[in-house]
Amino acid sequence: MTASFAPSHPPRYLWQQPGWPALQVDAAALVPALESARMEQGRLLGLLDAIGLWPAQEIARELWVQEALATAQIEGQQLDLGAVRSSVARRLGLDDDAPTAPNRSVEGLVDVMQDAVERCTAPLDADRLGRWQSALFPGGTSGIQRITVGRWRDHEDPMQIVSGPMGREVVHYQAPPSHQVASEMAQFMEWFEATRPSVDAKGALDGLNRLNGLVRAAVAHLWFETVHPFEDGNGRIGRALADMALAQDLAARQTGAAGHGQLQRFSAPIFGMARRMLVQRSAYYDALNAAQKGLPDVTPWVLWFVQAFAQGCIASQAVVRQAVDKAAFRGRMAGADINARQTKVLDRLLAAGSVELGGGFLGGLTADKYTKLAGTSKPTATRDLADLVDKGLLQVTGQGKGTRYAIAVPGWTQPAVG
Repeated sequence: MTASFAPSHPPRYLWQQPGWPALQVDAAALVPALESARMEQGRLLGLLDAIGLWPAQEIARELWVQEALATAQIEGQQLDLGAVRSSVARRLGLDDDAPTAPNRSVEGLVDVMQDAVERCTAPLDADRLGRWQSALFPGGTSGIQRITVGRWRDHEDPMQIVSGPMGREVVHYQAPPSHQVASEMAQFMEWFEATRPSVDAKGALDGLNRLNGLVRAAVAHLWFETVHPFEDGNGRIGRALADMALAQDLAARQTGAAGHGQLQRFSAPIFGMARRMLVQRSAYYDALNAAQKGLPDVTPWVLWFVQAFAQGCIASQAVVRQAVDKAAFRGRMAGADINARQTKVLDRLLAAGSVELGGGFLGGLTADKYTKLAGTSKPTATRDLADLVDKGLLQVTGQGKGTRYAIAVPGWTQPAVG
């Protein structure tokens, strides 16, 4: 049945507040967080700009893959890593060392992410959003349930965010009834286009009220999630919208930086928002839910978003630095006169990465593990390992059965032995 609320009752949700959808933000309260976020964004962009186009494209692939996996995982969906890597590699024109057949669900999500960032300057309208949502559900189903795709939701039942077992569900949020969605989204899209960042003739950022690009991305995500216009897929589309707003902000800032060098343009979301939202999943939902049940002053939500953006940039910086470390180590490998077995194992350790980014070779490398990875005998493994240590490509700790080897990349650490 359609949700109804007596006028005498106090507003329960943000969209019921007087003056909605005019949202308010205390700009002064955000200054420290915005300055910090811009500093971390600048550091990330500086790193990417310094390493050149193709290395940056390789890094963009890694960042994009992580974002795709994260935005799906927030919704409880586990994507196939190989399929995501192959899909992203094709779009960036990169070689794929382990090509995987296209997966329709993966292709749809990556399509949406690419369209949001690469075509960030194209107009946002109902048709485009409908195509995004259709791409996420290529079979017209969510699980085994048929859903409305490609258009706003139209069911009479309330659109609710719930949790808990059947019969004891907890309603966290209820969106505007379906009959209001078209008008709600018309207002949202009009605002989104009107606040699009641009630069004036002097190269200064311009736009409606000169709204800070990070603040605009935060408000856009909250506004879209509050309306919840589709039957399913709102979270992934809302995060794509945030990425689109961030890409628009970056494009405008790059254009305004004429005379100071042009930073590279990317098809990939590079700021790590979805990864940060996944890492802080509970805090993300709590902040969003508090805003959706609060007053038109959404400063706390915007503050959370801006701080998450800064942390996402810091995490992306670590990805860039690790990629640079890998490239430098491969250069050392190339000049070290090592055999195919040693190269294979070192490549495996490089792929595992460092603990700081959630990687690392579990338990460290041992002679027995080397034997299995290289497909060789124990005596040969022992000689190969000693040679790699002598050449400074591996470092060794422990003695006897406790001997462990780790790749000799400064700053990299491996998981502790369990």
